[in-house]
Amino acid sequence: MNDTITAISTAVGNSGISIIRISGDEAFDIARKLMKLSSTDVEKIKTHTIKYGHIYNETEIVDEVLVSFMKEPKTYTREDVVEINCHGGAFITKKVLETAIKAGARLAEPGEFTKRAFLSGRIDLTQAEAVMDIIRADSDYAIKSAGRRLNGGIGDKLKPVKDSILTDMAYIEAALDDPEHMSLDGKSEEIRENVVNNINALNNILENAGKGRIIKEGIKTVIVGKPNVGKSSFLNYISGEEVAIVTDIPGTTRDALFQNVSLGDISLNIVDTAGIRETDNEIERMGIERAKEHLNDADLVLMIIDVSKSLSTEDKELLTEIKSKKTVLILNKTDLERGLTDEEYEKFLEFNSVEISAKKRIGIERLTEIIKAMFFNGELDFNNEIYLSNLRQEGAIRRAKESLNMVLESIDSGVSEDFYTIDLMNAYNAIGEVTGDTTSEDLADKIFKDFCMGK
Repeated sequence: MNDTITAISTAVGNSGISIIRISGDEAFDIARKLMKLSSTDVEKIKTHTIKYGHIYNETEIVDEVLVSFMKEPKTYTREDVVEINCHGGAFITKKVLETAIKAGARLAEPGEFTKRAFLSGRIDLTQAEAVMDIIRADSDYAIKSAGRRLNGGIGDKLKPVKDSILTDMAYIEAALDDPEHMSLDGKSEEIRENVVNNINALNNILENAGKGRIIKEGIKTVIVGKPNVGKSSFLNYISGEEVAIVTDIPGTTRDALFQNVSLGDISLNIVDTAGIRETDNEIERMGIERAKEHLNDADLVLMIIDVSKSLSTEDKELLTEIKSKKTVLILNKTDLERGLTDEEYEKFLEFNSVEISAKKRIGIERLTEIIKAMFFNGELDFNNEIYLSNLRQEGAIRRAKESLNMVLESIDSGVSEDFYTIDLMNAYNAIGEVTGDTTSEDLADKIFKDFCMGK
């Protein structure tokens, strides 16, 4: 019998309501004690209904509440679940939680409700991870991608591969055990065809692995440019708040500033760096070195160019340095008289470029369109594609693919079929790690410890 757990499932702080969740065999009995109900009263409660009442600490009323009663198995954890909707003050919420613990519940560990949903078989491991991804999502793309995984998208894609591998292993084992009735003659070519198809299926999933990281974590974006071209003004413009100090003094930004910005469907993890130039100032020089480090690690570079001044040597050197990166040229200060030559300006417009005035806050709309085209071919298909959300999933699928390639090598080398089963089993187990079928308890514990309390 699982012990009964409880935790606050809403954000701790002053709000209209808070929810304390209780899950386990004794959930209804604990609710009965808290609300001073009789056993008969609880037995009469229909599942998935709400009852009005009060929470008591012995004879003292703690709070006026609405309590949801949900009988297993149609619950989040597939256990009996009670959710207490109390007033949302931080102090009163904690008092209700303490009363539930006093009545016999144990304080849940981070992610323990979702872990129980996983262990009960209601969701697989990719769906459990998708729960946390939805909670942490900061863009429309991230929510849609996590929603596809929550609905079993990864498991659905991998199931035919797992079934195919299992069928081949079962046939080989059966034929080896009963060679009189089952023949392996010609089976190698059939298995080879199955393995090739399975490798292609895994490749299709891996093709979107990079997009999955970008969707979930955001695009690593670095703002670069020489001093005083308007980098900080641009950051303030797209973030919608004054996060960076703006002055007319070159070199104001000495260290990197970090800001997450949502542009419509996409999320940018922006680093605003020190202006890159030659300098004798030791502190500014250190900031420039850090700017170059961030530049090397960036998915996207936004280079700010001051169009009110002629193109400098620093501009040209920086353009050369970033030519191998995905780059958008931000042509800033278009509200001022142009200092670039017509030839320079026309050349910039041939590339991915956006004309803006960060000071007057105009012209940003095109930036979103360009970034979508660069990273997502304009739009993402959330109907037919799934996007892996983390390196754990990607690594396991790559190991499965490697094992299947070893099966091909064995077939092409003409070795006996019983040798195939070793690599086939390794591939099967690696795929099982993705969905949690073959995941170790230690790994599962590590994954769920990253969840928030009460989920």
